[in-house]
This record gives sequence, C-alpha cells and structure tokens, in this order.
Amino acid sequence: MTAYKDFFAGKRVTLMGLGLLGRGVGDAAFLADLGAQLLVTDRKDKAALASSLDQLSGFANIQYALGEHRVADFQDTDMVIKAAGVPLDSPYIKAARDAGVPVYMSTALFAKFAREAGATIVGVTGTRGKSTVTHMIHHALARAGRRAHLGGNVRGLSTLALLPEVRAGDIAVLELDSWQLQGFGDLRMSPEVAVFTNLLMDHLNYYPDMDAYFSDKANIFKYQQADDTLIVGAQIRDRIANSRSPASPVVAKPIPADWQPQIKGAHNRENAALAAAALRALKLSEQQVRDGLESFQPVEGRLQFVAERRGVKIYNDNNATTPDATVAALQAFAGERIVLITGGSDKGIPLDILAEQINRHASAVVLLPGTGTDRLAPMLKSAIKAKDMAEAVRTAFVHARAGDVLLLSPGFASFGLFTNEYERNDAFLQALRELDGTV
Repeated sequence: MTAYKDFFAGKRVTLMGLGLLGRGVGDAAFLADLGAQLLVTDRKDKAALASSLDQLSGFANIQYALGEHRVADFQDTDMVIKAAGVPLDSPYIKAARDAGVPVYMSTALFAKFAREAGATIVGVTGTRGKSTVTHMIHHALARAGRRAHLGGNVRGLSTLALLPEVRAGDIAVLELDSWQLQGFGDLRMSPEVAVFTNLLMDHLNYYPDMDAYFSDKANIFKYQQADDTLIVGAQIRDRIANSRSPASPVVAKPIPADWQPQIKGAHNRENAALAAAALRALKLSEQQVRDGLESFQPVEGRLQFVAERRGVKIYNDNNATTPDATVAALQAFAGERIVLITGGSDKGIPLDILAEQINRHASAVVLLPGTGTDRLAPMLKSAIKAKDMAEAVRTAFVHARAGDVLLLSPGFASFGLFTNEYERNDAFLQALRELDGTV
C-alpha cells in the first residue's frame, strides 16, 4: 500500500496541535518518517510541551512555531492537519481554506487510506458509551480471530500511524468524537458500519447549541451508502430518522437476559446491545458475539472496578465527564451505600438531575474543585470540599466503611485542577496507591 506514502512524502504539512496525550506526537513522527516537511504549531510553549518535544528531537524535517499560531503557516503549505477541539471559527483554518489549502484530520485520513487498502471501517460515536462500545467490538472481533485495529479517540495512540499494519480484509474499529467527525465531513465519507449510541448535553462550552453538536456527529452516517449499516440507540432514533440518513437506522435489540457481561449498569447492557448489532453486521456468529461480550473487561476509567481496600469496593469512572454519565454510574449502584468523589470544570450543562440523583444515592460526597463544582455544591444536601485528588481520596475513605462503594465519577471536565482527564485518572490511581498499598 503506497497511496498514503505518496500522499505525504515531500509535502509541506502544517500540523496544528501537538499536545501532551501522545496522539499528536505519533502523527508527527509518522509524517516525518514518510518524508513530509513538517511544521508543528501549538499555542502551548516549549516548556509546556517539553515531554512531547523530547520524543521528536531526532527529526531534522520538523520545524516548530510554539506559543502561538501564525497565519502564514496555514497559507504557505500543501496541507493542514488540525487537532481535535480547534474552534469552529478558527481564523487560521479560515485562512487556510481561503488560500485553497486543504484541511484534514488524522483519523479521517487513516479511514480514507485504510478503506482504499481494502479494510472495513467501523465507527462509533455518541455522547456516552462510545468508548465501551468501540472496545467491546474490537475485543469480540479479536477473540473471534478476525484481524481488527483499534483507533480513533484512544489514549496515547496515533491512528494514522497504524496504516502500515492495514491489509485487505481487516476491520478498523474507531471511536469517533464530534471533533474527529469534522474530518470525516471534510472528506465526505462515513464508516461502512456506524454506531450512534445517544445524544446528550455535552460540549456546550464549544458548540453554540445541540443542533451544531449533532451536525458534527451526523457525519458518521451522512455519507453512507444505502446498503451500509447504521445502528442507533433508542434515545437518538427519531432525530436520526428525521435526518433522512442514506442507510436505514436500526435500533439495537436488547441482549438476551441470560447473557452476563462483566460490566455493571443498565447503560452497559445497552452498550452491549449496540456492540452486538455491529458484530452481527460484521458476520460474527451468535456464539462469537456472546463470548466476546461476556469476556469483555471494562475500559479504564469507565465504571471500572479497580480494587477492594479495607472492604471498600473502588470504582474508577473518571471518564464520566457529563452529568448524565455520573447519573448512570450512581444508578448502576442503586441500593448500595455510595461514597462519591465528583466535581470539576463547568461545561454549561444543567445540573438539577445530577444534584437530585446525588442527594438520593450518595451517602457521602467529596467535591473536587472547579467551576462546575461551584454551581453544584449549593444544590447538594451535604458535601465536603477537597483541595486536590489526594485529599479527596483520603476524605472519601474516612467516610467509607466495609461493604461500601467508593466511586470516582466527576460529571465535569477536568480542566483547571488537571491538564486533561487522563491526568485526573492517573491522580486518582496514585492517590489510592499512596493511601494503602498498590492498586
């Protein structure tokens, strides 16, 4: 497969956004290895990006513009590859388009070239559940002996750098957030098998309204063919039907009652139903589907059982970054005594249901600092504020007793106290290690 090599080799590429999560570093190294003349631009400065820059120090064909973006870098180039989360009204992206410079996103480019190589693209999106459904599908495929690649919104992974591994007949399973789907819209392509789990309030600090949020996510089905597969959760069925999708949306049927996935919560049985429908579309047998779903372990930070300490069962739901996600986690433990660690940075989402569910289900609440916490705290019957994660974990254990569930489920973004949600995840695990042995 040489198409992607020819596409990048010798080209001047502006990579907008290096970041600290590893995906940008992987993209940059991959492009540099292919012989692209790379200009990496990021608003973070050299000091903030030191760990990422160290990994790229051996490349002579990478230049940097750090601490700022410069309009000329987006005009005098052969292409721009933008990172997720670039503002919708970015003047730099507008400058590129006005100059006739094509703008791409790396996961969408992977999908384009993987499809051209003969792979089937499976895409999963939705406000909640997309990580779990994506990993379920990939796990079941691998267990059934199918060649499958996991990519998209995966921590530390450059999906673009997976291209050399792709062969005809492979299946690429991609977790796609609304930002990555902007890139699919630019290429006017959608996965052959698309899963749309739900649409709940999120990212209203980025999108002007829910219609704009849905519009980006709709790229997962907008360019499908009539004979492609579109699987939807019941919550999003009517909105997609009204969008006149090319492929007829199919609502996933519940998994049989005697199937017993190892992940908690009614919402995870819904996730399993969505994954099962996709796996059937990919021609797995019913037994292979069941085996895959029942052997699947929770993804890190998604209602994941971490350990038991002093008789307290500890669950890591760090990636619950919306009120709806934390509500689902609380309901998964209904009837049990819950000590909840929650709070963080505001996304502009209503909090009344979250507060009501916390007051109903949580025996004790420890709050992490943040702008969202400031809105939530007055709505709670009682809560204890902590200055950081370590104090939050210590305080939670003071209020927990044997048989309780200690649940980290923030319900908000991580910014402010943490650089990103992964740093928050790691801080939670580190706090547990410091508290009592190794987790």
